[in-house]
Amino acid sequence: MAKLAGCNLMKKAVFVYSDDFQTYKFNENHPFNQLRVKLTYDLLQKSNLLSSQDIVPPRMATDEELALIHDPRYIEAVKLAGKGLLPKEKANNYGLGTEDTPIFPNMHEASALLVGGTLTAVDQVMTGKSEHALNLGGGLHHGFRGKASGFCIYNDTAVAIKYLQEKYGARVLYVDTDAHHGDGVQWAFYEDPNVCTLSIHETGRYLFPGTGNVNERGQGDGYGYSFNIPLDAFTEDDSFLEVYEQSLTEVANFFKPDVILTQNGADAHYYDPLTHLSTSIKVYQEIPKLAHKIAHQYCKGRWIGVGGGGYDIWRVVPRAWSHIWLEMMEKNSMHGSLSEDWINEWKEKAPVPLPSTWEDPQDLYKPIPRKQEITEKNKQLLSKALYPISHLRTDNNSQIG
Repeated sequence: MAKLAGCNLMKKAVFVYSDDFQTYKFNENHPFNQLRVKLTYDLLQKSNLLSSQDIVPPRMATDEELALIHDPRYIEAVKLAGKGLLPKEKANNYGLGTEDTPIFPNMHEASALLVGGTLTAVDQVMTGKSEHALNLGGGLHHGFRGKASGFCIYNDTAVAIKYLQEKYGARVLYVDTDAHHGDGVQWAFYEDPNVCTLSIHETGRYLFPGTGNVNERGQGDGYGYSFNIPLDAFTEDDSFLEVYEQSLTEVANFFKPDVILTQNGADAHYYDPLTHLSTSIKVYQEIPKLAHKIAHQYCKGRWIGVGGGGYDIWRVVPRAWSHIWLEMMEKNSMHGSLSEDWINEWKEKAPVPLPSTWEDPQDLYKPIPRKQEITEKNKQLLSKALYPISHLRTDNNSQIG
C-alpha cells in the first residue's frame, strides 16, 4: 500500500456530520428518513458523548469522484431529474422516479454530499488525522453504475472503496451487516481481488434485493473474495452474532486488509418494519466491537464506518448507531437510562413511545418456536460461505509442500 501520512495529533475518531444530510429526502411518507442521523447526533450530544471537537463537516463529492463508479450519463440524468428536466421514460431507465427512489428537488447535490461525507471520512483516516471515522449519512449500498435502486441514488461506499484504491493504494475489506444484501458494492468489485466483501443479511427469498446467495463468490480474478451469508428469517441475537464473529474473524485473517469499511444498517432489529429478523440492540452493541478489534489487528486501526438501512428511526437507529461511535471512542459500555433531555426533546414528535434505556426490554417479543432449526440452518450456511477459505488454504499448502 502507498505510504500514509503520519500525524502526532491523531484523534481516536471523528464524526462526519451536517444538518444538510436532511436534504436527502424523497418525501414525507418515504421509509428512508435521514432524520435518524440527526436523532443519533442529538442523542450522543445530549448524553455528553459527542463534542464539537469531534465533528468534521462533509464536503460535496465532485463529478470526477462520482464517476469512479457511476456512468457520467447517469450523473447528468440525476442532475436533470433534480431540476425537473428529465422526461419520465428516461428517468425510469435510470431507476429514478420509482416508488423506491422518487425524484426530489436538488437530488444530485443532496446525494453528492452523502458521498462526499464518506470521502471526508476516508481522508481523515488515511492521512493519519484520525484512527477511525464515522459518516452515518452514508451507507447507500444499492446504487449501481448507471441506475438508482433501493432508496440509493449514488453508492457512497462503492465510490469510497474505489477512491481508497486510486488515491491510497489500499486493499479494502468491506463488511455489510444491513438486513438487505449489499448488492451494489458487491457487483462493483466482483472481479477485483483487492476488495473483499462480506455481507450478512436476511435471505433474498423474502427480502429486497433478492441477491446475496451463498454461491455468489466473485468472478475471474475476484473469485473467492465475495462472501455472502443469507440468514433465515427470524434469526435471533445468538445466531446472528455467531455468524458475524466467525465469518469476520476468518475472512479478515484470509484477506489481511489495509483498511476496513463497515456498513452498519440497523434494520435487522425485531422492530424494523421492512425486514423479518429478530435481533435486539445487543447485536448493535457487539457488531462494532469486533470491527474495532479487526481494524487494530490488521489495519493499524484504520476503520471507516457508514450508516445504511434502519427504518424504525425512533426506537432503534439512534441507540444502535450510537454504539458505533462509542466503540470508536472506546466508551462502548453505556447502559441504563437514556438522556432525559433527548427523550423530552423528541417524544412529542415521535409516533411511538421512545425507549427509556440503552437496552431493549427482556420481553421484546415472544420466543421464536423455530429457533433451533433457524440456528442450525444458519450454521450450515456459514460453513458453505467460508468453504473457499479452507479450500484455498488446502490448495496452497499442497502447492507449498
